[in-house]
Order: sequence, then structure tokens, then C-alpha cells
Amino acid sequence: MTHELKKVMIVAGEQSGDILGAGLIRNLKQHYPDCEFVGIGGQRMIDEGLVSYYPIERLSVMGFVEPLKRLPELLSIIKDLKSKFQNEPPNIFIGVDSPDFNIRLELAAKASGIFSVHYVSPSVWAWRQGRVKKIKKAVDLMLALLPFEAQFYQKHAVPVAFVGHPLADEISIQPNRAEARARLGLDPSISICALMPGSRRSEVEQLLPVFLESARLLRERHPELHFVLPAASEERFEQIKASLGNMADVVTLINGSSHDAMAASNCVVMASGTTTLEALLLKRPMVIAYKWPKLTWEILKRLVKVPWVGLPNLLSQTQVVPELLQDKATPENIVLEVSKLLNEGQQSGIEQKFHNIHLTLKRDASASAANAVLQSWHAWYSDTKASV
Repeated sequence: MTHELKKVMIVAGEQSGDILGAGLIRNLKQHYPDCEFVGIGGQRMIDEGLVSYYPIERLSVMGFVEPLKRLPELLSIIKDLKSKFQNEPPNIFIGVDSPDFNIRLELAAKASGIFSVHYVSPSVWAWRQGRVKKIKKAVDLMLALLPFEAQFYQKHAVPVAFVGHPLADEISIQPNRAEARARLGLDPSISICALMPGSRRSEVEQLLPVFLESARLLRERHPELHFVLPAASEERFEQIKASLGNMADVVTLINGSSHDAMAASNCVVMASGTTTLEALLLKRPMVIAYKWPKLTWEILKRLVKVPWVGLPNLLSQTQVVPELLQDKATPENIVLEVSKLLNEGQQSGIEQKFHNIHLTLKRDASASAANAVLQSWHAWYSDTKASV
């Protein structure tokens, strides 16, 4: 007979983690309706029944300086949660993303005899691979969203389950371009290229001039081509609007709706990041272009252990998407690559590869994660009980 799951502590530090955590709680409750869920989460996790000890905003810190300013508060929260491992111990502790915060808690949970899980792998496979030693000490199970992550942990003898990616569950296997254009009020008959220069101010400052000059040159070569630029936030909308100048007649700027903008397009020119996975799932050919500050680039060149930065290439284990990085991220190079993508024959081959990857990633991630946690926990509990 399996052991009864009575309490799970789950900690998410970002809104993306709140979405994942909510799906996980919902599916764990299907197996154990009376289980108590405590920890830290946002409104989605709270709506699923989580008792949140602190507002999720207390953990949402970005960059290098801000976490240092907030360090005393963050350490105080960690100390409080660690005390609960002793005084009100859960059966399972699950850290959702936010590795710098959660791995500390996972180490403490495991040391306290609590089954320890981390959901969403850090990019340890790409750089600072030595971190895997600490992760191995901290977790009884790693939940990986991508197959190459699971392969990395298997290689390093860390218990891991590949659960698929929630975006692959959300996005249709056959996205509808006509419907996306209708929602955005775009002409169904024209060729469209989406420009996506990133969500951070610094990214837009670096990439927007390059992308706009690329659009100007592309219009000279392809007069029929139109451009749509979805701003990631109200702040980015105002920043981009102020920089468009005489390109305002060529580029349609919209606030949000990045999903529809990509779905409506024939191809995408975009910054590196998770959004490249969304473009892949929407089956859109893309050009990845990115620039880092010079010092950051020099450091990254020495630390990064993978041959590509784009998720489409990492998932394919070969270059299916052009990556124009740093000095190669020029308008002339972007024009050359986009012109190739406007060839429909080449597009169909890329779309088929993306379709196959989508099928690999579509695994009902929240249900798969819950099943993996429970299966591993029951096995761990049986082994622990047998050794007592």
C-alpha cells in the first residue's frame, strides 16, 4: 500500500513559476484531494489551494545588484522556511525554478529527511556545469522540461524525469495564421515578418536599431513585405514608439499579443530567449539575432559549453535556425537570412522539423510532472522505510 501524501511545500519565485506550480498542485490534488499545500506562490497557486507564507513578489528580484540589496530579507525567508522543515515538516518539498533561492531550501529539505524536487532545470548544461554537483546533493528528483536537459542529468547520475513543456500543451499542433491575422486586423494576403527585439529595456536598446535598419533594407529588396512588432510591455511599447521615427509607416507596433504576432507572420527576426521556443511551436521560420555588452560576451564565450544559444537548435541538436550573435548581428546578415526564409520551399522543411519537436515536447506537462513526483516519492519512501 502506498504512503498517504498529507502535506507538500512548494515555492515559486516568479510569475512563470506560479503558472507551473498551479498546474502541478491541480494534478497532485487529483491523486490526493485532502493534501495540504503550503509555501510561496502567486494568485494561480493560491487559487488551487496553496497557503502562501509570503507574497511571491518578495522573491521576484532581477539582475545582480537588486538581490544583494534584498539579501537580508531573502535569507530571513529561507531561515523561516527551514524552521518549518523541523517544526511542520511536509512529505515533499518542491522548488519551482528560481534556483539560487530554491536549491538552498532543497539542500535543507533533503538533510531533514524530506523528499526534495526541483521543477525546471537551471541552464547548468550550458554554462557553470560544476553546479550539477550541488544539485545532485540537493534533489531527489529533477523535473526537466526539455529532453536534452534530462540527458545531461542522466549523464551525471542525477534522478530526472522529462515531463515535456507546458507551452507545447498550450499551443495548437497546427496554428492558424488566418485567425491570428484576423485578431490583429492584418491583411490575410500580405507577407509579414515579425520583429521581436526582446522584453528588457537593454535588449531593445541594443537590438531595435539593428532590426529597424534590417526592415528598411528588406523593404527595398522585398517591397511586398510588411512588419509587425509586438512590444512585451507598456514600457517597451513607449520605448519602441519613441524610436520608430520614419519607420512607423513600415512597422506596425502593437502592445502585447506576441503569440498572435508570430502566428500571423511568415517569418520572425527575434532576440534569443524562451520566445524562440514559442516561435518553434508556432512553426515559424526565424532568425535569431542577439548582442550582449562586450564584457559579458567575452565572459560567455569562455563559459558556455554548447554550440548554440537558440532552443530550436539545441532541441534539434543541429543548426536549423541561423544564429547571428554579437558582431554577426548586422542588418546586412539579417536581410540575407530573412530573404532565404521567404522561400516557401525552405519554409516547409523547417516547419516539418518544428512539428516533430512539438510532438516530442507535448506530454501534458503538469500531469506528467505530478505522476513523476508521486512515483519517485513512493519509491523513495519505500526504500527509506525499508532501511529504518
